[in-house]
Amino acid sequence: MNEPIISVGIKRKEEIEINFWGKFTNENRKISFEDETKFFLKNGAIFAENHQNIYEIKNGEIFSPEEFVFNSFVVQDVVIGKEFHWERKQNQQFFGSLKIVITKAELEIINILPIEKYLESVISSEMNPEAPMALLKAEAVIARSWAISQKMKKRKNHKKEQKFDNTNEKITWTESEGHEKYDVCSDDHCQRYQGIIDKRNTRAEIAVSETKGLCLIYGKEICDARYSKCCGGVTETYENVWSNEEVPYLSSIEDIDSPTEFSGINLTIENNAQEWIKGNPESFCNTNNENLLKTILKDYDSETKNFYRWKEELTQSEIKELLSAKTGIDFGNILDLIPLERGKSGRIVRLKIVGTKREKIFGKELEIRKILSKSHLYSSAFIVEKKIIIENVPQIFVLRGAGWGHGVGLCQIGAAVMSNKGYEFDEILNHYFPNAQIKKLF
Repeated sequence: MNEPIISVGIKRKEEIEINFWGKFTNENRKISFEDETKFFLKNGAIFAENHQNIYEIKNGEIFSPEEFVFNSFVVQDVVIGKEFHWERKQNQQFFGSLKIVITKAELEIINILPIEKYLESVISSEMNPEAPMALLKAEAVIARSWAISQKMKKRKNHKKEQKFDNTNEKITWTESEGHEKYDVCSDDHCQRYQGIIDKRNTRAEIAVSETKGLCLIYGKEICDARYSKCCGGVTETYENVWSNEEVPYLSSIEDIDSPTEFSGINLTIENNAQEWIKGNPESFCNTNNENLLKTILKDYDSETKNFYRWKEELTQSEIKELLSAKTGIDFGNILDLIPLERGKSGRIVRLKIVGTKREKIFGKELEIRKILSKSHLYSSAFIVEKKIIIENVPQIFVLRGAGWGHGVGLCQIGAAVMSNKGYEFDEILNHYFPNAQIKKLF
């Protein structure tokens, strides 16, 4: 296998400003850009304005650098953390080629580059590149495996979105919907890719270089490897977050190397989940080591506190407003939130909302997190406490939860602690993906 080339969706808007550092040329029409250029749509066609010159650009044309190592381009105001509580904009710098397409009456910028160069940015974007080296290497193998598996699924026209919606129940899971014109997007929806970080971070380069071509393999397939920030003590299975199929290498594991008081507990049973979430079980990702966390988390991730065990309070008016806005349904006063089904990590897969006017069941994990927060709850592993009951109507709902993210696959905080304890990257991967093998593919 040769090193794959990957295409990444960066930004979509009616008008996009790009600063070119070095010469980028359109092969077919020999139009070149070397500095600040504005791209815009007019009458359904793409135009570029540069030094008062206006050029018409063919839909889908590619501009490539004269010198890959030295030339780059900067895209202004790229949104990161879209719809999450840390959402913001950045100016981002990229190596590789630039493709410009029209998508739903907007311009879309796509970056095309070799996957190893892409991974250097992913490692520095997903976490602080000062993180322990074993974690960076493990992340490189996972990110490489996931990205290649997405390319292969795309070739097979893999269906990635499913919705079931009727009067009583709505179950939704979504992976990479809308990515028809590129392999992956650049934000948390796929995996973070924020361009050149800190003028090419050498630690990220080392992690990618020393794991070059290594992927997780199950049987003859490259693993659709997954990861999240903090599993909360137990990882989740693939089918409880995405499609209804078991994936052997994405099974549920306890995030610890020795038995604890909760070892073997079945978190699909409501009473067990309640006890476990209220507790503070020992696990790799249960850490208060601030110095270690500073080396793992990006600045905006560090704004998230108490992610191993967390609490959110919603007043009756707040939860009514949220549910009305997020679901389009008038439930009346909210009487209860009832977990009907939990996954193996205690994450709720099906949640029943009971109101004075309506009842309805929602799932899966991400849908539940979205409808109960202005952005997203940290996870769907939570229990519900009702306070100040007036005429059978709770005035306050307290959500006590565990973990940060979907919890499937590698737990980044747990893996960092393992690395800090002296585990090597392959031992970390074997812990979180016990049925997979590590093989060099190119």
